[in-house]
Amino acid sequence: MTTFAEVLAAQLRRDPGRPLLTFYDHASDERVELSVTTYANWVAKASGLLSDVADLERGMSLRIDLPPHWLSPVFLGAAWTLGLRVTTSDQPDAVVCGPDGLGAWAPRAGTIPVLACSLRPLGVRFAEALPAGVLDVGVEIWSQPDGFTAWDPPTGDDPATDALTQQQLFGPPADRPHDLTAAVGSDLTDGGRLLSVADPASPPGMATFTEPLGRGGSLVLVRNPDPARLDDVHDAERATARA
Repeated sequence: MTTFAEVLAAQLRRDPGRPLLTFYDHASDERVELSVTTYANWVAKASGLLSDVADLERGMSLRIDLPPHWLSPVFLGAAWTLGLRVTTSDQPDAVVCGPDGLGAWAPRAGTIPVLACSLRPLGVRFAEALPAGVLDVGVEIWSQPDGFTAWDPPTGDDPATDALTQQQLFGPPADRPHDLTAAVGSDLTDGGRLLSVADPASPPGMATFTEPLGRGGSLVLVRNPDPARLDDVHDAERATARA
């Protein structure tokens, strides 16, 4: 397996009902859990949104300007399903942002697709009107189907990030850079459950999602972490490692 799509398909065949992503926000007390199947459905919807609404295609770039949030791995998966390069550049072909990014990205909605996430529970729409040209993910994503097949699927040689190919992220362990796997520590084992406060859409935090996915494990992601509560989350979620 050398691509995100192959890895996700393998996990769907293996154990589609197991938790893949559990999200906490200690500021709002929100908790969201996505099984492998539910995550795959969200990825399919986001892939359709990026392809059919934002007109993105293989070889283009996507900036994911979100805080640590369960939608970050969703849009990572959608980008890699289409063969997009997840970039940190200020000149992407499209951007997915949260409320805090609207000031920076809304003025560019006339030149690139700007997709905004309210980050409200259940992925719902913004409560207020968005600037002209900005697409509300909480509105647009629900009309997309639960299944998606890329018409020009990427290979392992396609860039996944500014520095790594899909094979380097999802191929055999020998193909993955040491500094990438080291980011999740040495305690994560196959099927393990990783507790992290890192941003999975950022280069330093990306392995906190890609490694559990590839190993048949899961990620427990905490936004706005309260240090006094992290041990309780670790125990309640039966985490086996921390990053």
